[in-house]
Amino acid sequence: MKSFEERLNDLTSGYRELLSRKNVAEEDPSGWFSRYRYPVLTARHVPLEWRYDLDPQSNPYLLQRLGVNAVFNAGAMMWKGRYIMVARVEGFDRKSFFAVAESPDGISQFCFWDRPLEIPEWGEPTANMYDMRLVSHQDGWIYGVFCAERKDPHAPAGDLSAAVASAGIARTRDLKTWERLPDLKSRSQQRNVVLHPEFVNGKYAFYTRPQDSFINAGNGSGIGWALVDDIENACIAEEAIINKRYYHTIKELKNGEGPAPLKTSKGWLHLAHGVRGCAAGLRYVLYLYVTSLEEPWKVIAEPSGYFMAPEGEERVGDVSNVLFANGWIRKEDGTILIYYASSDSRMHVASTTEAILLDYCFNTPEDGLTTSSSVKTINDLISKNRGIRS
Repeated sequence: MKSFEERLNDLTSGYRELLSRKNVAEEDPSGWFSRYRYPVLTARHVPLEWRYDLDPQSNPYLLQRLGVNAVFNAGAMMWKGRYIMVARVEGFDRKSFFAVAESPDGISQFCFWDRPLEIPEWGEPTANMYDMRLVSHQDGWIYGVFCAERKDPHAPAGDLSAAVASAGIARTRDLKTWERLPDLKSRSQQRNVVLHPEFVNGKYAFYTRPQDSFINAGNGSGIGWALVDDIENACIAEEAIINKRYYHTIKELKNGEGPAPLKTSKGWLHLAHGVRGCAAGLRYVLYLYVTSLEEPWKVIAEPSGYFMAPEGEERVGDVSNVLFANGWIRKEDGTILIYYASSDSRMHVASTTEAILLDYCFNTPEDGLTTSSSVKTINDLISKNRGIRS
């Protein structure tokens, strides 16, 4: 058996090696993006002092005391020249919390800040907080909008799984001290809510995802849009669906906004997730769409099918066959870094450019919703290519 100091040296050297590892880009055959080979955040990236009691008197065998199950679903932004993720960290006890990690280049060497974030409570204590969308808003605040999960007070006796979801709202100016605002008031449960980064007609605007229950969308037919007068008492009076679900598509069961959209010369660029059922369970993929600059609730382009889907080891984890993204960063040169989680277990990064994503959105055919329309689209492309090559 190794001594305390030997184990500590092994753990420390392994941790330093993980944090210093350089990442490698691997271009996707589609040409749409490049995945990076190594995950950028995992449970092993969590600092040793968060997990181990480093006192040889109280922990002579240097055993892990507080286990970390997964690191995933991170919001992202640039902050003082550094690439920042606010990640969902889930312990062995199933409780999720938020923690800030930063990198010098956005693709490797992500290192957590000294301590997890302390987000104040509001109302009934929150059993779980997760999936923060970070937004640097026109009003000067940085907002974090996240899922606030509580036990359903109306659940039958003995039912310990029924939950109620609302959109928690917190804001900060330094990413360290957070002010908790009242949860977004809505007639429906809300799990994937995103704040639009600019005022719209002098009001705060939210992309919503109304659903009948914690799990099922039910009559909630897609991604919604709502205006709010006062962010300090946010209440949805009217909600319109702007990106609908459709039968036998990638977003048949559910869809939800990812990070806040990016403003481009051709419109607001959106990244979202779509969910469908299959023999292996639920399959989560990522897709793109564009809305009007002047009317951000109006879709002006949406390619058919998915943009990214889980591949290889990404398909394996706590909730398999899942990609989820709620953070991306656009650099000054137009490069876009997409931070996505795989199978509710780890964080990855993919790189692309604004120009490529706009080309993809505006020049990829829409979904015709039938087999015959898909075949026609393929045959039209074949005919065009043969005409060019003949």
